[in-house]
Amino acid sequence: MKNSKAIDSTQTGADTDSSTEISKVAVIAFALTAGLIGLWAVACIISGIVNSGGPVALMSNLFHTIFG
Repeated sequence: MKNSKAIDSTQTGADTDSSTEISKVAVIAFALTAGLIGLWAVACIISGIVNSGGPVALMSNLFHTIFG
């Protein structure tokens, strides 16, 4: 009986370790995706500022677009 309990506790520990590793990989994947989306957003804002002639012109164009 002692051997079966030792085997069960070892297997449970292995399951916990693998699920922890899978969770770590998932968190890293979500963080990388969020980081890439954030970088893309910053690139788009910088592009908008450059194409409109500056940050003030960008805001002016935004208000003209929204309010006609």
